Amino acid sequence: MSVPPAFELDDVHFAYPDGHAALDGFSLRVEDGERVAVLGPNGAGKSTFCLHLNGILTPQQGSVRVCGEPVDRKTLQEVRRRVGVVFQDPDDMLFMPTVAQDVGFGPANLGLSKEEIRVRVEGALAMVGMSGAGERPPHYLSFGQRKRVATATVLSMEPDVLVLDEPSSNLDPRGRREFGEILGSLRQTLVMVTHDLPYALQLCDRAVIIDAGRVVTDGPIRDVLVDDELLQAHDLELPVGFHPDAIWAARARP
Repeated sequence: MSVPPAFELDDVHFAYPDGHAALDGFSLRVEDGERVAVLGPNGAGKSTFCLHLNGILTPQQGSVRVCGEPVDRKTLQEVRRRVGVVFQDPDDMLFMPTVAQDVGFGPANLGLSKEEIRVRVEGALAMVGMSGAGERPPHYLSFGQRKRVATATVLSMEPDVLVLDEPSSNLDPRGRREFGEILGSLRQTLVMVTHDLPYALQLCDRAVIIDAGRVVTDGPIRDVLVDDELLQAHDLELPVGFHPDAIWAARARP
């Protein structure tokens, strides 16, 4: 029996009340287990695309399916369990007095037993390297630690798809590296929306460029990032002196 795609958007159109067409015939299919970098200039439709994946926004035309199921009112709760979104600012996701309460909030809303919630909390914190931090107040943690805890709040729901909005933003070099190692160890389908092209190359195999509400490029990430003309056309830029083959060669080593 074949595994359905992690998600599929087909000819999706969405305009905001001011008339701005954020998605304009957007189509994208991502298979189970893929790791995909979503790139593009500001205002291209990247955030709007992400909000369609877990039903925060719904298409005005076209369709969205997650793990083979259409995203609609009947499936919304299950879709939001299957697709976890980690926002750029962890403080948008942390609001409880302790780390454990934050990480256990989602499982508690599923009606799980206290023991199952405890197991999920401990497991999620272990996955992000925050074991033993359950009783700490989130606002006393460093930014990088809060980023990990915010990720754990999503992982505790045992999602199939993990969507990360600018995961390396505001992290110092060590935090950036450590968070990348955590993301690299996860088993979920990974969608990373980012302007950090080296980070995307480090963690993803496929790159999708979105511009003007449509997918304009979709291919192996190394091939996309060595195309200077393509990057320039969509306001994307590699760091000065950086060449994708530096990371690509490191990834190829055992």
